Amino acid sequence: MIRVVNVITDSNIGGAGLALINFMRNTDKREFSHRVVLPRGSMLIPRLLEAGVEPYELEGIAERSFSPGAAGGFLRVFKELKPDIVHTHASLSARIAAKLYGKCASVHTRHCAFDIKRSRKVFPMRRLLGFANNHLSDAIIAISPAARDNLTDTGTSPGKIVTMFNGVEPVRTLTEAEKSAVRKKYGIRDGELVCSVVARLEPYKGHEYVLEAAALLRELPIRFIIAGTGSYENALREKSRALGLESCIFTGFVPEIWEMENITDVQINASYVSETSSLSLLEGMSLGTPAVVSDLDGNPYLIIHGENGLVVPKKDAAAIAGAVKRLYSDPEERKRMSRRALELYEERFTASVPVKKVEDIYRRLAPRRDAAIKCGGERNNERNGHNSEHAKG
Repeated sequence: MIRVVNVITDSNIGGAGLALINFMRNTDKREFSHRVVLPRGSMLIPRLLEAGVEPYELEGIAERSFSPGAAGGFLRVFKELKPDIVHTHASLSARIAAKLYGKCASVHTRHCAFDIKRSRKVFPMRRLLGFANNHLSDAIIAISPAARDNLTDTGTSPGKIVTMFNGVEPVRTLTEAEKSAVRKKYGIRDGELVCSVVARLEPYKGHEYVLEAAALLRELPIRFIIAGTGSYENALREKSRALGLESCIFTGFVPEIWEMENITDVQINASYVSETSSLSLLEGMSLGTPAVVSDLDGNPYLIIHGENGLVVPKKDAAAIAGAVKRLYSDPEERKRMSRRALELYEERFTASVPVKKVEDIYRRLAPRRDAAIKCGGERNNERNGHNSEHAKG
């Protein structure tokens, strides 16, 4: 059995954490033994336990990519757990510790993409960043072409990178009676089109442009559901009040997010920073929900303009409003896009697709780890034999 230790430093539940949970639910536990190292008290812990994976809680690593103390803590954990593979998610400390441990292969997943400063693309920073990635990882997973380009632009060898999108389990489909009850729960009337935004309430997610689009569409029977929490929540609520938007519903954190996804007619992703492989878009696709998305990073790879949704320029409220109005005005186009969304989900984005690819990486790297240990042992034996003969002489 191949022993794998995943490391994630998230204390909250974000895209990387949800992707990890989906992986743990679908991996072959007969071939792979998994542990997950994460911050003490992380919100991911109950979900890991539900997925049948034992968490390992560690102090002092929450939301930190690097600290010398954390590297030492990870090294102690690896010596205790003796992994064949260490798979890190945005933790430089854990990658360094895996290298120091020396008895495992190292896999790193890049979950994000962002605008890179020019200084990071040229010497000497490009050389330093590239050296770190190339030296500390045996394989790097980029969850979209945008994440891959971030890596190669900063010096990572293309030969180290495997590009794959996230996958998700299908969202349970509610009956019409159940959907009616959920619509009533959120105060949505018959005949109203429901648009939803499922994302952290942070500036870079672009909610303010969605609110401005809602203001442009205030005369139409369209409701906008804003699901989630974050540091920008109060500012967004105030902006909604200032615009006089009766069409917007702020739900806060929704544990039963699948209920809301089932009543959504059009999903919106208006991000303008770092959007690689949105899990909420993929969950919507599993229900056949078309989407309106910004032309950022991974969005156009998930939502193909004119097929399963519409792609608009980022930071453009008028474009969002125009796309939503187009889908509202043409129910037949929505139905066509709905069918295509489900087709694309089943072809490319089921939970099993990335799981099999990651497991193939583990299988490929595990023999290298065994060979390295064997080679190291043989060198030790040779040195011991040489010292023994020397002692005899």
